[in-house]
Formats: sequence, structure tokens, C-alpha cells
Amino acid sequence: MSHSAPPNWPTTVTLATGRECLEAYQAWSAEAFIAADIDYLLAHRSEFIDQLLTQLWAQFELPASAISLIAVGGYGRGTLHPQSDIDLLFLHQQPLSAEQEQIISRFVQMLWDLRLDVGHSVRNPRQCIEQAAADVSVATSLLEQRYICGDNALAEHFLWQMQREFPWTSRAFYQAKYEEQQQRHQRYHGTSYNLEPNVKSNPGGLRDIQTIGWIAKRHFHTQSDESLVQHGYISAEELLELREYQQLLGRIRFALHLEANKKEDRLLFDYQPGVAARLGYGQPGKRAVEAMMKDYFNAVVGVTELNDMLLQFFEQTILGRSTEPNPQLLDEHFEAIGSLIAARHDGVFENQQNLLHCMLLVAKNPQIKHLQAHTIRLLREARRQLRQPLNADPQCRQLFMQLLRHPQGCGAAFRLMHKHQLLANYLPQWQQIVGQMQFDLFHAYTVDEHTFRLVRNLYRYQSEDAEQEFPLCAAIVKRMDKPELLFLAGIFHDIAKGRGGDHSELGEVDALNFARQHELPDADGELIAWLVRHHLIMSVTAQKRDIHDPEVVRDFADTVKTQRRLDYLYCLTVADIRATNSSLWNNWKATLLENLYQATTQFLATSKTSAANEMRQRVHQHQAHAMGLLLSLGFSAQAVNELWSRFTADYFLRHQPEQIAWHSQYILPLQDDDQLPLILVGDESNQGTTELFVYHLEHENLFAAVAAVLDSQALSIHDAQILATRDGYVMDTFVVLQDDGDPLTDVRRIESLKQQLHDVLRQRQPAPSAHRRLPRQLRNFTVPTKVEFVSERNPRRTAFELIALDRPGLVARVAKVLQQLDLNILTAKITTVGEQAEDLFIVTTRRNEALSNEQKQQLKAQIVAALSR
Repeated sequence: MSHSAPPNWPTTVTLATGRECLEAYQAWSAEAFIAADIDYLLAHRSEFIDQLLTQLWAQFELPASAISLIAVGGYGRGTLHPQSDIDLLFLHQQPLSAEQEQIISRFVQMLWDLRLDVGHSVRNPRQCIEQAAADVSVATSLLEQRYICGDNALAEHFLWQMQREFPWTSRAFYQAKYEEQQQRHQRYHGTSYNLEPNVKSNPGGLRDIQTIGWIAKRHFHTQSDESLVQHGYISAEELLELREYQQLLGRIRFALHLEANKKEDRLLFDYQPGVAARLGYGQPGKRAVEAMMKDYFNAVVGVTELNDMLLQFFEQTILGRSTEPNPQLLDEHFEAIGSLIAARHDGVFENQQNLLHCMLLVAKNPQIKHLQAHTIRLLREARRQLRQPLNADPQCRQLFMQLLRHPQGCGAAFRLMHKHQLLANYLPQWQQIVGQMQFDLFHAYTVDEHTFRLVRNLYRYQSEDAEQEFPLCAAIVKRMDKPELLFLAGIFHDIAKGRGGDHSELGEVDALNFARQHELPDADGELIAWLVRHHLIMSVTAQKRDIHDPEVVRDFADTVKTQRRLDYLYCLTVADIRATNSSLWNNWKATLLENLYQATTQFLATSKTSAANEMRQRVHQHQAHAMGLLLSLGFSAQAVNELWSRFTADYFLRHQPEQIAWHSQYILPLQDDDQLPLILVGDESNQGTTELFVYHLEHENLFAAVAAVLDSQALSIHDAQILATRDGYVMDTFVVLQDDGDPLTDVRRIESLKQQLHDVLRQRQPAPSAHRRLPRQLRNFTVPTKVEFVSERNPRRTAFELIALDRPGLVARVAKVLQQLDLNILTAKITTVGEQAEDLFIVTTRRNEALSNEQKQQLKAQIVAALSR
């Protein structure tokens, strides 16, 4: 069936014919969307619904006088998206009869039965004004009223009455809408850069554009955007730019409604590929989504800047500010007005160096947080005039380095450079990462926003708060001779993303070129470039390798080579992880990184010590400390030594003294094996995680059973150590967290976990099977399962890395495969990178031997098969 022409409403609208017509119209909309102008489609749908309402008004024999049907809200603007609300006001002057009320009720019910999302109110003009006075949302919806049918004279008189008696003054209305916007932004964490943004309500979204219009329309008593130009509130160029953004966001929202086939303004992963395809970005897939989202994020950045500027104009020049502070002269070009920096003359940015000089003044005057509205307008005009990057100017380069070296340079000044696109105009490479997202669950922000947040994290290490929250980083930064090199490493660490090739290698070249262009000493340029090249190595080593193994520390130290590099790399790594995704950072990661830092520091200081000597030294230190703790609890040294004689050196190497003492104090009183298994749950190492310790007789497939129980309790394993005593017992330690990344602290849940483990390990009940559903977000990603065998220092062990979709119960499924193949698991390092699991397992055969090639292939095939189901 062709939908080249839109359908018309039948002569008589019934439930069946009405639904059929709406379905045909939806199909026509989807086809027309490919080529039609978005404003035309939004207006056409509004007119289409107007026709339906007018026809039903006649069908239901509603009067042509005494009652008026008025569109309000978005529908009142004469625009409708495919699944938008249809907000109606039944306006009446005289009280309605019972029959009229019943007809209106049937009228609305008919619209609901047609599956239209209708909101309605039945009021007289006085009630409307009272409701508007009580609720700014009602007042806003009445600003954009539009007559549809019924009593036209009543509707026109009400419009005149609303303009004359509107219950909110310009000042009060502005303040209410501004506060409403602030609260809405906070619901989205104050950022436009969400993985699944709300196209309507996110900062920089359609609602921000509407807010500008509402405030101005209230003040100027106009329904026309063009009149705002005549009033000097907005320039013609700014209005054109705002409309372009509105059209792009409108097209995305329209396509989203078509794709979801329901009222949905969140650009969820489920819909992003289909929306991108409808918008003409190519075949559904990662590349198309990333191209669409780059355009989306560039639009919301532009909307945010215009919204900030125009609302500030409204406050400053239209409303007037009686409490305006006296300007503070900064120099011949700029002055401070309260927390704003303002240009003293309109030609200030004709010298492009003043773009950076302005930012340097912000750094030098901590009270300044924002640019004054007119200065933003001047800056925007200056940006348009630039014909080459600012870093081509030697004086701009000097100013940029002065800014980075200033103690407050990466505070408000850096934020404003990012917000007002000066970074993109200074560094051509930065321009390429603006608005660039990655279609995955790991990177929560665009590359430029992530990098900005990383630099902000680095800057925060100088604050007093950081001394409590990140004491090691704060201490390191305090003794750094050149913290600006750390900021530059942060700026360049991801700057080559999206260009193809290894972004670390390409970024290294960019960093070296920057250092030469800015005449940095060779040693400084080499440090920045090295940090960019190796910015991932510390997090990979800490999370994926056994950092208790001195050989792992030795290899890492061989790459780092100097304490100076290690100091910079540690601070950069912590800031990077925390800026990637708000849910990614936890105390467990913090502890891993700090332990690796301390172990490497010790190694670099005493690099002549052999690995074997270092291991023996660490074992003795842990034992001495743990012994002191146990003696203070009343245990005898002889009893403790007898117990420890059954433990291997590996146990003391891999556990902190507090953990050793905790385990020992509960094992020592055990009289016989009937009291087993011993199950402890706590956080004795103060790592902000939950440690589960199981002491039991050697038990085949204990790991698989424990993993299955943990999965059934919605707990994720982050680390596991499976150690045997010399006399037939196992001591398994699991580091677990809840799904939200928090430790398990609820006493009832802990008792439930311990009871279930007891029942399963004593074989009173079978181990639970994996049954949790795949989360919604994960359904939109495919991660091919890969099993790769990696070198292992101990020739009697086999190590393999598993890359797979991070589905619930993943570790339990792998454990079951190992159980079926009769393999022992010794160590598991569980790492999640967004939707992808990157886990390391170390296993042996039952004879404590490494796997043969044939066994490796069998293991690989069975894991792939198990995870494909």
C-alpha cells in the first residue's frame, strides 16, 4: 500500500475507522519523514488532529457557542510529534449542564479509545487564571493556546483576558522557569552527556529551547519568534542557529517516536541504531549511531550556550537587576561584575589573544565563574571570524602555557574554555573529539567531556577535600615540580580517538608535536608523550594481572622505569577511571591501584632485590603483623604457628595481615570437620568491598558452587583466590560487590548468603542454576566470546583470558564448564569494561598440571558453546 499522500478522516469517525486512519497516517509519517521538512511534519500532524477534533465535535453535537475547544501546551504551538501529548482545554463561560458534561466525557473517552495520549481540563476563564496563578506549568501551557473549534468569540476573549490578567509578572515568571530548568538539569546530573539522553528534557534539549521562548513571549506578549529579533532580545543569526538545533533535535525525537512506536523521549540503546538509520546515517550499526550522536551532542552544546546567554540577557537587560554589584576593573579590556567577567568594549576580541587573556584573568580572579552575556555574544562572533587555530599565534601559545601553569588555571578558566569551545579553537585535534561518543556501556561521556572531567579530577587533587578523599594523589601532586605536565597528559590521552589506529600511539605523536611547538624542554615533552602512550597500562595491570606476583610488579616497573613517571601515571590513571563512568570507580579499584603503586615504588627503590627474596620478605612481614594481632586477642604463638605450618607461602603473600588474623582467629577454635564449612563475610582489609572466605575440606567444584550461589544472590565476583592447605583443606577468598558496585552490608542478606552457602556446600540442596535475565541495555550489544591462553610463570599452571558479553551468571557458567572438564581453578580476576567482561583465570588439572594443547582446545570450545546459549 502506498502512503505517498496522507489519509483523510472518514465522513463518520468510528473506533474502527478512526484507528485505521491513525495507523495509515503513522505509516505515511514514517515514509514522508525520509525527505520532508520536520517543521512541515509537526505542523501537519497538528492540523490532522485538529481535523479529527473538529469532526468529532460535530459528530457529538457539541455546541458552536458557549463552549470552546482550545489546544494548549505543545499542541497549542501547532506542533505534534507522533506520540506527543494532545493537551486540550474545554473552555466554558456559563456552568455546564449535566448533559454537556456527559458529552464532553464521551468525547474524551473516544479519543482515549483511539489510543491518543490526551490530557484535558474543563474550566471557565476565572478557574483557568486561578490555576495558572497556582501552578507555573499551567500558566506556561496557557501562553501557547490555540483555538480549534466551538465558540470562537469566547476563545478570542479568553486570549485577550490572559494577556491582560496573566497572573505571573515577567520577573516572577522568569525566576520560576529558570528554577524549573535548574531542577530539571539536576535530575540529569547537570550534564547533556548521557549514554541514553532524554532528547526533550536533558540539558541542551528541546525543553531548553522552549524555555527561552516562553520567558520572552511572556515579557513581550507575542507568539512570534521573529518579534524577539525586533526587540533586540536575540540576533537574527542566533535565532537561525537556534532553529537549526531545534530542527535536528526535532528530527531525532520524531524518528525516536516512530522507532519506539510509543511515547518515548529517552534515546535508549534499544532505539539508537534504528533512529540513526531513519535519519539517514547509513545501515544500523555502531558507526551510524556514533555519527548521529556526534551531531546530537554538538547541537546540545550549542543550545546550552545560547540558553545560558539569552536567559542571562533576560535577567540583566530586560528584568533589570537592582542589586548589580559595582564593576571591578581588571585591565583596559575586562572588568568583573560579581561572579561574571565582562568585556569593557565591543572590539575586545578583535585581537584574538584576548580570548585566552580573558581566561587567564578568570584564573587570576577566583570569584569569577562565568562570562557575562554580552561577552559571550562577542566571543561567539570572534569564534566565527577565526581562520586558523589559536595555537598558530606565538603569543596565544605563551598565554595558554601561562594558564596551565597558574594554580587555578584548570579550574573555572578551563571549564569555560571547554564550554565556550575555545579549546576546540586552540587545539585542532580537540575539535575532532567534540561530541564524539562510543557506542558502548563503558564510556558514559563524549571524548571531549570525558577529557574535561579527567582534567577537572586532576585539578581537584590540589583541594583540601582531596586530602581526605584521595590522600595519595594529593600528596603526590603537592610535591610535583611541574603539575602542568600532568594536565597536558590528561588533555592528550584520548585526543586521537576516532581517527583509526591506536589512539595511544597517535596521541603520543600529537603530544610531542605540541611540546615542540610550545618550546617545552625535551624531558617534559618526552614525559607527556610517554604518559599518553602508556595511560592504560596501570589500570590494565592492576585489574587484570596478579599484582601479588613480584614478577608482575617487576614487568610493570621495567616499563615505568622512574619514580617520576610512576607518580604522574598513578594520578592520571585514578583521574581517568573516575572520569570514564560514574559507576566505574570503587574502593576495590582504588586499593588495587594503590597496592600496585606502593609495590612498584618499593621495587624501584630496591631494584637489586631478587623476586624470591622480595616474596620471602613480604611473607615474613605479613606473618609478623598478623601474629601481633592474634596475640592481642589472647591466642598463643605456639597454636598460631602450628596452624600456619599447614598453610603455603602463597597464602601469606596474597592476603593482608588483617585478613590472615581474621581467618586464623575463626579457624583456630574449630574442633572437628563437622563444624565445616567455615564461612566468613566482612571487610577486614578495609577495601570497601565484601570479602567472602570459605574454609572447608577439599571439595570438588567448590568454586562452581560458590559462584552459582553468589550469582543467585545478585553478587558479582571481582577477585577470587583458591588456595589449598598442606593437609587437604581449601581456603577460598572471594571479593564481591552488589550489582550497584556497593559492598554487601545488610545483616539479613549476609545471613541469607551464609545459610545458602552452608546448605549447598554440605549438599543439603543443589547449587542454583543461572537464571537472571539479561539486562535491557546489554541486549543491544554483541561481544564475540574469545578465549585466549596467556603465558604463565608457573609451568604447572595454565592461564587464559576470557572476553565475552558481561551477562549475569557469566562466572558461574565458566565455573560449571571447568567443573565438567574436571579442572581446578586457582585464581580468577574479574574485570568489566562496560558491556564487556575481560576475565583472567588460572587453572590446573586434578593432578596439578598445566593443560595440554588438546585440553586447551576442548576448554575453549566448551566455554564458547556455554556462553552462546
